[in-house]
Amino acid sequence: MKLDTLTDSVGEWLRGTGPESDIVMSSRVRLARNVAHFPFVSRASAQDRADVERLLRERIARVPLGRGLEYFDVGRLEEVDRRFLVERQLISREHAEAAGARGVAIDDREQVSLMINEEDHLRIQCLHSGLDLHGAWEQIRAVDDEIERVVPYAFHSRFGYLTACPTNVGTGIRVSVMLHLPALVITRQIDKVFRSLQKISLAVRGLYGEGSQALGDFYQISNQTTLGRTEEELLQQVGDVVPVVIEYERRAREFLVRETQQNVHDQVSRAYGILRTAQTIKVEEAMQLLSRVRMGVLLGLIGDVDVADINSLLVRTQPAHLQKLRGIQLEGSDERIERARYLRQHFDAGPGGAGRLN
Repeated sequence: MKLDTLTDSVGEWLRGTGPESDIVMSSRVRLARNVAHFPFVSRASAQDRADVERLLRERIARVPLGRGLEYFDVGRLEEVDRRFLVERQLISREHAEAAGARGVAIDDREQVSLMINEEDHLRIQCLHSGLDLHGAWEQIRAVDDEIERVVPYAFHSRFGYLTACPTNVGTGIRVSVMLHLPALVITRQIDKVFRSLQKISLAVRGLYGEGSQALGDFYQISNQTTLGRTEEELLQQVGDVVPVVIEYERRAREFLVRETQQNVHDQVSRAYGILRTAQTIKVEEAMQLLSRVRMGVLLGLIGDVDVADINSLLVRTQPAHLQKLRGIQLEGSDERIERARYLRQHFDAGPGGAGRLN
């Protein structure tokens, strides 16, 4: 698998096939691990980082899991390729922008990614479509067990897995779901929901995780700390809350259709019309309009568009994806013009158009 081949496909999590995928885009479980007897990344020398990168790359390649992964030397990738992996949710922004030896290993379904020398020596991530936290947990536990057989993790008998950030000490697990909540935004209930989540120690983040802003009404909900709690407790904490948020969003959508049908139909139709005809469009505006169209499709207000296509467009219209799809460097107005052209061509091509416009 070459990096360029990823532009011709979409990750499993974008197919919209998982449970509750009308509202839950994806479920993610991430584990933070460090190699024993090496300093944390923030305190490591360039030689330490290089040694950790080589050790993890070579040992992971020995296990059955590793033979099914493609490894990329992130430090040697061009900037557009690093941003492409961020937009794909396969590495973090911090990993893309860091310096020194680092890499990522990815499976061909883009469900598993192993980031080497991110904040911790190893960040294991499993990403599934829809609300499937237990499926992601079972997969990542198997991955972690395989790696632990060949890599000595930094572990304390009292505190658990030792991590660079104190909030991750213990299990090192972060459980998160990405939700599409346009109706709660339109009905102005979103802040009330988020305040309730924060009171029970759940964090709300934007599309690209910590420090990112919400785009297109997409939000990530995750646990904040791990120390003193088991993996199962943390999975249950997030797993118990998400159905409640889903129910709020469904009620808000029903309210919009029942009480303001003409208004919401107008918003969806305007968004669809702009996407089909615009000559120039910023990424933020495209995300917002695609969010409205996605909601319109799910409410039955638009009949000739697939949700999976909208999911794909949310990623393919990001700057690095657009640049790689077109094979030219794009900046400023050129990027905005090319994004609008790509969207027009997609919708003119009809359902499935996202897969044909490479």
